[in-house]
Amino acid sequence: MSAELSRELALRIGLAARELPDTDPRRLMDVLIACVGLPLTEGKLNNLKVKDLKTAAEGEFADLKQEALKSALNQLKGADMQPLDLPEIESFNEGELPNSVRVAFASNTTDKLDGHFGSCARFFIYQISKDEKRLIDIRATHNVVETDLTDDKNAFRAELIEDCHIIYVISIGGPPAAKVIKLGVHPVKMPEGLTIAEVITQLQTVLAGTPPPWLAKIMGISMPERSFGSDEDEMA
Repeated sequence: MSAELSRELALRIGLAARELPDTDPRRLMDVLIACVGLPLTEGKLNNLKVKDLKTAAEGEFADLKQEALKSALNQLKGADMQPLDLPEIESFNEGELPNSVRVAFASNTTDKLDGHFGSCARFFIYQISKDEKRLIDIRATHNVVETDLTDDKNAFRAELIEDCHIIYVISIGGPPAAKVIKLGVHPVKMPEGLTIAEVITQLQTVLAGTPPPWLAKIMGISMPERSFGSDEDEMA
């Protein structure tokens, strides 16, 4: 069914689904098809009203809050899809920043660590040493809308960051974490409310001190013998 959608329309449906509790793009598409029929077009979606979403598909969304449905409708109509003022990507050549690590940050904004692995809008990719940081890439996840319909979005997202050593997220489930770890990426969950800059500062403090063995190995530095139990130390 995804072949019938333009990339823009698929993106809108994916973003709208995020506004609704316990709703993935497949569930939302079923309701939209019940509302307006096939094919789904921008013209049809632009004419939708909240009451249409509430009553379609035998009341599938009847119990959802009005505000959530309004937010979803705004996404469907593209009202909230203004371009963000994203930071500029900096040049980086392999071999620069010795003893550095490559880190992905799951985000829905321009400067905050506020993304869940399975639903964030983008990954900011930084190369980070104890003294320097560079934003070397920004990887949008909008193509995942199409793979949402084939239940393969976690593999898609994991492959987006497979060249990284660490990914910082607000949350990540067991199965996607396994996919990430299989590719050699270490997932780290952090509390909400931090900016990416704050997390980078915390990481640089660890890099400048005594990093845990797994991180020291990534950095390419040898570590002295550690006392019993220290292998269980976690990165701050």
